[in-house]
Amino acid sequence: MTWPQRYDPMGSAVLSTLVALAPVVLLLGLLATRRVRAEWAALVGLAASISVAVFAIGMPAGMALRAAVFGAAYGLFPIGWILLNVIFLYRLTVEQGAFGVLQRSIAQLTTDKRLQLVLIAFAFGAFFEGAAGFGTPVAVTAALLIGLGFSPLEASGLSLIANTAPVAFGALGTPLIALQGVTGLDMHELSAQVGRQLPVFSVMIPFWLVAVYAGFGKMMEVWPALAVAGISFAVPQYLISNFHGPWLVDVGAALISMGSFALFLRVWRPAGTERITARETDIPRAAMLRALMPWALLCVIVFAWGTPQVKAWLDSVSIGKFPIHGLDLQVLRVPPVVTAAKPEPAVFTLNWLSASGSGIALTAIIAGILMGCTPSQMARAYGGTLKRIGPSLLTISAMMALGYVTRYSGTDAILGIAFAHAGVLYPFFGTYLGWLGVALTGSDTSSNVLFGGLQVVTAHQVGVSPVLMAAANSSGGVMGKMIDAQSIVVAGTATQTRGMEGAILRYVFRHSLALVTLVGIWVMLQAYVF
Repeated sequence: MTWPQRYDPMGSAVLSTLVALAPVVLLLGLLATRRVRAEWAALVGLAASISVAVFAIGMPAGMALRAAVFGAAYGLFPIGWILLNVIFLYRLTVEQGAFGVLQRSIAQLTTDKRLQLVLIAFAFGAFFEGAAGFGTPVAVTAALLIGLGFSPLEASGLSLIANTAPVAFGALGTPLIALQGVTGLDMHELSAQVGRQLPVFSVMIPFWLVAVYAGFGKMMEVWPALAVAGISFAVPQYLISNFHGPWLVDVGAALISMGSFALFLRVWRPAGTERITARETDIPRAAMLRALMPWALLCVIVFAWGTPQVKAWLDSVSIGKFPIHGLDLQVLRVPPVVTAAKPEPAVFTLNWLSASGSGIALTAIIAGILMGCTPSQMARAYGGTLKRIGPSLLTISAMMALGYVTRYSGTDAILGIAFAHAGVLYPFFGTYLGWLGVALTGSDTSSNVLFGGLQVVTAHQVGVSPVLMAAANSSGGVMGKMIDAQSIVVAGTATQTRGMEGAILRYVFRHSLALVTLVGIWVMLQAYVF
């Protein structure tokens, strides 16, 4: 028996929108307080979401519960699987002393924490976003930053702010591949349009990042290096997205940015800092290579894991697909969200071998052996890691369960339709729609799937380019990445700040809001001026 979604269940657009917002407001409100732990906030938000779906919207209770279970499973795999193995790798490098050497190696390039921040959180993080996505860059960079002396709150918040401009092209272009699938628009046109929106912000983010960390005056002291990092990322981002496609944008731009940044720091240093001599660092070459080995290995394996050829082969021998009985193709999306009624698939994909987390697990095992770990040492480290992040896995599962109930009940579409009433201002508020989608679901890919069709339909009604608005959904969405509950929990777990999720949210929220507003203004200019 199919169930069509209802987009005005209360008989009033305003009242229906307020009811749809209630679980999200409750969740964020609880997170923002200092009294409620993240796992309890997530469970309360989930209960509210199910209640709204069943009692206000009229979704069958069995479907709502199945959607919650589906989302919880996705929270554990692949997201929790990535987090578990990244922290395991980090723990091995700490226990074997390799991480301490890595800290000194980065200091050999620059002792300036402002520049270390840009190198790791912006450039290095962008590489992992491009290669893997789904929480990997925040987990890796937050752990690295805290090891370099950043406070846990700074490491978490700054990693989240840095992980913005690359997100639309993350995981080898997955968000745009999904967007093309639900809109039917040309892939290269979508890639090119996003590539004409985000490079402006790629130049801006290094400056923004350092200003948040050290203040405007301290940011201006290192502006030449920040310009090099941003421009050397933005230019390849524009060129690759416009003349090749979405698949290698982040990987190529990140590698060029890291290389350009490192070369620039060989010939330039901030005023008042002394050049580092070999005697001052005194790191044997063998020790430096041993410290860099786990992370270089991670880059190689995760990138290879994400390539279509390797992924397809791994899937051919391992993938399992499990339709969610009673939910798969039973929920109908109906106009005006889509042009014709469309059943929503609900299939849990257990690609246990091709998942990014499996590549990270293999990296950790190989790196542990090369660093001299015994099997018993690695087993103890893995058990300790699992014990440490257990509550975070519960939180992530509950957050994703809430997001899936929101999706299948249609509360996300109710909010989207409210934005669609903006008329001539739709390019601005349509950008906010993408932001809201990522904040709700934790994924630019999911936001594009949820709202891509609505963006196209509304763009035709308003009289603006559907390609522009579909791209704006993805570009606006990247600024919501820093406030989605999943990312906040991942950052908190990586920096051992469990219980500080509310503080992290308060740290980043105003920056997320400011940046999406700037993206909205830029999209408005593209719609009506350029």
